[in-house]
Amino acid sequence: MKNPKIETLWTHLHWLTVLAEQGSFTRAAERLDVSKAAMSQKIKEIEMLAGVPLVQRTTRSVRLTDAGLRLVEELRQPFAQIKQSFSGICDSTGPLRGSVRVTAPVAFARQQLVPRITGFLRANPEVRVQLEVSDRLVSLTTEGFDLAIRHSDNLPDTHVAWRLCPTETLAVASADYVKRHGMPASPADLQRHRCLYYPRGSEAPGWSFVARHSPEGKADKIRVPVSGPFATNNSESIRDAAAEGLGIALLPDFSAQQALADGRLIEVLPAWRPVGAFADSLHVVRPYAPQVSRAVTEFSSYLRGAFAEGFAAG
Repeated sequence: MKNPKIETLWTHLHWLTVLAEQGSFTRAAERLDVSKAAMSQKIKEIEMLAGVPLVQRTTRSVRLTDAGLRLVEELRQPFAQIKQSFSGICDSTGPLRGSVRVTAPVAFARQQLVPRITGFLRANPEVRVQLEVSDRLVSLTTEGFDLAIRHSDNLPDTHVAWRLCPTETLAVASADYVKRHGMPASPADLQRHRCLYYPRGSEAPGWSFVARHSPEGKADKIRVPVSGPFATNNSESIRDAAAEGLGIALLPDFSAQQALADGRLIEVLPAWRPVGAFADSLHVVRPYAPQVSRAVTEFSSYLRGAFAEGFAAG
């Protein structure tokens, strides 16, 4: 490969930019759907031809040298333009096709998103959806995601977001638990109950409520300290523990919906609305880009329609 024509190096250069985005040979190889060995070989070849190191390797990650960083930065926009141009040609005619990489929270993805994806894929057999289920707030741009579902009221200004639907937090317990321990009549009663809660760092556990039918802007918030035998950062685990009669829990409506519908859980304190435990909305989010593939646009539109009615139990 001595003194090759630059046209023979397009693949090498593109793989270098992906390596810079992913930060490891393993993740870059997965992103490109190639072997780690092939990825490493391409980088070695382009370093040999460049005559300077482009990558600093460690046992856990890789970092680009100054020369590598400068090269990747100058290549970023041309490769983005190539991708947009090709996607535009592919999108302009024929059936909907292409791939959509999506990340979504665990409980929401398992209980609500996956059943709805099925209908979209049946209607569009040439589209591929790759879903990463994680409660980690990933960087869409760095990790190559087209869309994210976020259960959050705070969204980055650098992204485009649409509200899927409002969500509500519900206080729930099993009928068996209520039979054994009684139904709380007010939030203050929770201090004598077994409560299942999300740990919030070093903050003492506590739940806040407002009266459900208080006049707009005039609701007084009541905060109640809670304690109980079980705490976890996953709403499905809290839901299952509550359904087993372990205690009272706060859950997002999308996580409680089916258990309420089939009678495994009942709502407690229906005259009170929990506040501050979870966000009030679900959003679909994508990185800002001047041009977006038709598959991504159609899939995000489909999701907005699929979730428009929210999560009323039953």
